[in-house]
Amino acid sequence: MKILHTMLRVGDLDKSLAFYTEVLGMRLLRRTDYPEGKFTLAFVGYQEESDGTVIELTYNYGVDRYDPGSAFGHIAIQVDDAYAMCDSIRQRGGKVTREAGPMKHGTTVIAFAEDPDGYKIELIQRKR
Repeated sequence: MKILHTMLRVGDLDKSLAFYTEVLGMRLLRRTDYPEGKFTLAFVGYQEESDGTVIELTYNYGVDRYDPGSAFGHIAIQVDDAYAMCDSIRQRGGKVTREAGPMKHGTTVIAFAEDPDGYKIELIQRKR
């Protein structure tokens, strides 16, 4: 058994795809429109779906905004250099909500960014 994907509902699929591919550097793995069901699914990730967990972006036609809710926390991504990743995110028009630095009460270097729908993305620096 393995975790396949995390699904996020998004209000503007093009904006979300730009964030995950151009700002975070993921690849669009597949995109399927379901006009009869009035939704589109797009899968993004750093590796093929068969090799790792990916993110499913679900766009429901006619819905331009969702409240992320209080139960969902964040998506975590391992990066080589959290400081450089924050710079890269800002340079590409993304929003950094917590600058890179040691986590509270610990030594792991983390940072947070936010996607166009307000979902939090934690950047965890790889331990060397």
